[in-house]
Amino acid sequence: MKYTLHEKIIINRPIAECFSYLKDFSTIEQWDPGVYRSSKLTPGNPKIGTEYEVILKLPANKLSAMRYTQVAIDEPNQLILRGEGDSFAAFDTLSFSAIDDAKTCIDYRAELDLKWLQPPFTWMFKPLLNRLGKKAVTGLEQALTNPSAPAERRLKNDLCDKLIVPATFSFGKRGYLSMPRKSHSNRMDGKVVAITGPTAGIGLDAACELARLGATLILIGRDTSKLQKAAKQIEDFSGCDPHALRVIEADLSSLQATAAGAHKIVETQPRIDVLINNAGALFSSREDTEEGFERALALNFLAPVLLSKLLQGHLNDASRIINVVSGGLYFQGLKLDDMQFLKEAYDGSKAYARAKRALVYMSQESTAKTNYYTMHPGWAATPGVAKSLPAFDRKLKNFMRDGRMGADTMIWLATAPELKDYQEPQLWFDRHPHTYDVLPNTKASASERQQLERWTQQTLSPFEVRVASESI
Repeated sequence: MKYTLHEKIIINRPIAECFSYLKDFSTIEQWDPGVYRSSKLTPGNPKIGTEYEVILKLPANKLSAMRYTQVAIDEPNQLILRGEGDSFAAFDTLSFSAIDDAKTCIDYRAELDLKWLQPPFTWMFKPLLNRLGKKAVTGLEQALTNPSAPAERRLKNDLCDKLIVPATFSFGKRGYLSMPRKSHSNRMDGKVVAITGPTAGIGLDAACELARLGATLILIGRDTSKLQKAAKQIEDFSGCDPHALRVIEADLSSLQATAAGAHKIVETQPRIDVLINNAGALFSSREDTEEGFERALALNFLAPVLLSKLLQGHLNDASRIINVVSGGLYFQGLKLDDMQFLKEAYDGSKAYARAKRALVYMSQESTAKTNYYTMHPGWAATPGVAKSLPAFDRKLKNFMRDGRMGADTMIWLATAPELKDYQEPQLWFDRHPHTYDVLPNTKASASERQQLERWTQQTLSPFEVRVASESI
């Protein structure tokens, strides 16, 4: 059976932005609800001959793979792709025409060949195909249309968070897949994004997407060879200019190395538009750094606060700082009399969660000065989780998100124009604001937060002075 879907939509965006978003056909997973996952198989910028793998969602939770090939690219007027699968083929044409400088018409035509469907049953499937086509085009229209404001706190989310167990059901891939909006279509050309922990997991996936959107990236990590390998992966994924990727070696468990890394960034960059404090780790045993700090506290709390403070002078009113935390903080409060886990038996999960809770509170205290955003990625199957929590990883492997799902809110916080004037402290998850205090014994009082801020300032001040004196 051969069938043609044909839809037109008007987008309130310049033609160049619309074309740029769709030029890489792997973005189809962000707007077509019938697609589970898509990947560009050919490294670099999309060109004629570039191939994609598109995983379709079928009834009964089944998946089916198709191989798409870029047949023609006429920028910014037309894209043509041919798809082949086991049961059907497709020939997709996307045509663009500028209505004016800020409005574009997109003409979407998909010629389908359903090899398995023969008369006299074809009439039964035409309404279904029409619905699928309209859903895809509606998804594309939504993907290219920015909401006027971010989502508000929802009573349903607050109740689920308070009960904890219902909230965890959304931490896996099902929570991400149920989101009505998954697109990243806002260009970052000319923007500089510094990101820690970009060599694997959600940090690498976020860096890949931000590079595809045109950002210049500063990749901060402790191993230069891993950073260079990540840069190559980012370049292959995004097709970005290799000069748009810069590597800064800094062991973020060392505050001295963190300060030195900040100094290198200040020396080479006139400004920072987005800082993403993503690096983190959970340790099974207690160990002090050379500077005398418990490792989890140093890496997950002190280093991101110090890096943010040292780069403050390179941020402007529109700059954003994004701190990545964990849903595990729901179960732990501050222990201000034992920040370094000296009085009780060491528990890596508790140390990690306490450090992340402290980071949440320091982000809130800083929101009035800078655009701070705090998010948690849900339960993502990353190399870090597999190493730190092997039993958790094995039991929930099929339930967990992949890195791209976990990175979604991080990318959105870095790019969304609707957040421009939003400064209310929130914990963001799946693009929605959530509460961060769900158990009574975990919520810090105002005096405890002030005590945390004083302790942090006293702890970090020697390293701030050191980098300041080195800069003179």
